[in-house]
Amino acid sequence: MQNAFTINTKKLKIAHKTFKSRLMLGTGKYKNIKEAIESIKISKASIITVAIRRAQSVAINNRYSLINALNWNELWLLPNTAGCKNAEEAVRIALMGKEINKRIGQTDNNFIKLEVISDPTYLLPDPIGTLKAAEYLVKKNFNVLAYIGADPILAKHLEDIGCAAVMPLASPIGSGQGIQNPFNLSIIINNSRIPVIIDAGIGTASEAAQAMELGADGVLLNTAVAKASSPIKMAHAMKLAVESGNIAYSAGRMTKSLQATASSPDLGISKK
Repeated sequence: MQNAFTINTKKLKIAHKTFKSRLMLGTGKYKNIKEAIESIKISKASIITVAIRRAQSVAINNRYSLINALNWNELWLLPNTAGCKNAEEAVRIALMGKEINKRIGQTDNNFIKLEVISDPTYLLPDPIGTLKAAEYLVKKNFNVLAYIGADPILAKHLEDIGCAAVMPLASPIGSGQGIQNPFNLSIIINNSRIPVIIDAGIGTASEAAQAMELGADGVLLNTAVAKASSPIKMAHAMKLAVESGNIAYSAGRMTKSLQATASSPDLGISKK
């Protein structure tokens, strides 16, 4: 007989690496390092993403930082190319990411979250620049997790060139608008043979659960936790939401019906 401890034990696998949690957290926008550390800890997230530019700045200026405060024996670093406006810049910054991985002792970590964003207003990812940079980085043996719009065709092209995962947005970065295009996200998920991580725009736990109920392999969050009134509570809520949504998806929801169906038997009820 199944119980709460045996249900849904399948773990997330990206490239060669297996992870306990399907929730990923960013490290920006927190009020202070202590709050960030506690939020990450209670979330039980396995993958933590850090902007390479920020990490490099800390290394140069020798300041105490979150990256130096986390236990990288228990966490997996996902460096990201945030702030890059074109493919060439993203490739250059990605190469620096390997040095950060070495510095924290993850010498076998070739993961990179690829962001190419040329739009300063809505921060939408550049599909052409992303594809161009991804193709180069895959050839350089990076495990590329590509941040994209909810574009099923682009997602398939990125899979075909060898990306380790695609990360379509729910809505624009930091907007908290939740899932705006569930139809396209469902197409990406159904067509994909690599993990699909919903990234950006999630504002609260119900939206994280919705992403997982669509069949996503994971969710990446930052602003929803960091800018909550209580980031620590929200991090805990997100942990539960991702787990719950994943279990609900694997359980298989009931079929929707236009008519009501009684849940109680009609035996003994007079029909006139």
